[in-house]
Amino acid sequence: MNNGADKRLNRGAEEDEDDEDDGDGLEAWERTYADERSWESLQEDELGFLRPIDNKAIYHAQYRRRLRSLSSSAAATRIQKGLIRYLYIVIDLSRAAAETDFRPNRMVVVAKHVEAFIREFFDQNPLSQIGLVTIKDGVAHCLTDLGGTPEAHIKALMGKLECSGDSSLQNALDLVHGYLNQIPSYGHREVLILYSALSTCDPGDIMETVQKCKKSKIRCSVIGLAAEMFICKHLCQETGGMYSVALDEAHFKELILEHAPPPPAIAEFAIANLIKMGFPQRAAEGSISICSCHKEAKVGAGYTCPRCKARVCELPTECRICGLTLVSSPHLARSYHHLFPIPPFDEVPLSRPNDPNQKAKRNCFGCQSLLSPGNKPGLSVACPKCQQHFCLDCDIYIHESLHNCPGCESLRNSKSVIANET
Repeated sequence: MNNGADKRLNRGAEEDEDDEDDGDGLEAWERTYADERSWESLQEDELGFLRPIDNKAIYHAQYRRRLRSLSSSAAATRIQKGLIRYLYIVIDLSRAAAETDFRPNRMVVVAKHVEAFIREFFDQNPLSQIGLVTIKDGVAHCLTDLGGTPEAHIKALMGKLECSGDSSLQNALDLVHGYLNQIPSYGHREVLILYSALSTCDPGDIMETVQKCKKSKIRCSVIGLAAEMFICKHLCQETGGMYSVALDEAHFKELILEHAPPPPAIAEFAIANLIKMGFPQRAAEGSISICSCHKEAKVGAGYTCPRCKARVCELPTECRICGLTLVSSPHLARSYHHLFPIPPFDEVPLSRPNDPNQKAKRNCFGCQSLLSPGNKPGLSVACPKCQQHFCLDCDIYIHESLHNCPGCESLRNSKSVIANET
């Protein structure tokens, strides 16, 4: 009896040791904190107490710093923007994308932020087009062709989230070069590579491919998810792109969204030339016609090409029949703000609500919320032209979405009303 009990106790002890080995020698409660890294979400205040980190204040500070850097570089020299962009996003889906240093893994994090980037890209570049390319098993696959429909790209990407094999940077560049080399001279050719691997398995000399991309004026940018690689850095330096390595998910989101605004145009493509475009009319709701996009009969509203009368589903796009670029007037209007951006607002020093000099500026001109709630001093910004005060949330909304200062617009409207009355 005692021998049987001893065997059961020894077996239980061995199982406990196996469980500890599976957890890298950590107890269950230690593994919980190690996975969540909850101590990184705390900071020490001026009294020595631990408080949760104010992520909103950090985001505002990062936004203000990025806005000032962009405005200073733009003010130094007048830069012509490439408003008509043809961008291929190359996503590394090799076995390195299954690493779990980004939670739950790199592939899921990349897919989530690529979806947000596609929507932001078309919001800021309504005349541009995007295509998706994936790398797995040493082969580059074209997931979607160049197009201006964000939902089609997102749907195709979410249906192909599988990682396997090695990554080949040369195969991806060769595939993208074949597509972008056919783009007209007025189009800005770009490649954004989201690279997870630490090596590349290429069939030939990748340096020749890099020089071929440089000769074709293709701007290649790389965002790495592991460590810095020489070939990626060399590719970006030769083609005039940007190379960066993401530290964490928040940093990766910030890096990928930096590619949404139009980049400076290449000197050879900055020559002024005329671009032929068509402004199609919207068809009636009950009309039946054959769609040139899907090659099937469609019932309902669509757009009719003014040249060949072919039907297309969405704008902007190129007519599949005659090749005419089809856009709408709002698309041109939304691209206009990149040529004349709003200057960054000036920060207003902290003030108390009972300060007699600041009583007239206690409310945000945009959302009418209090700039200094209660007895706590608040930070605000002021437009350098109209001197109206705004909160930080309105500052971000004005510069990223509205692209017009409400204070300046109201002042301009009041002047026009006075002029009409007189």
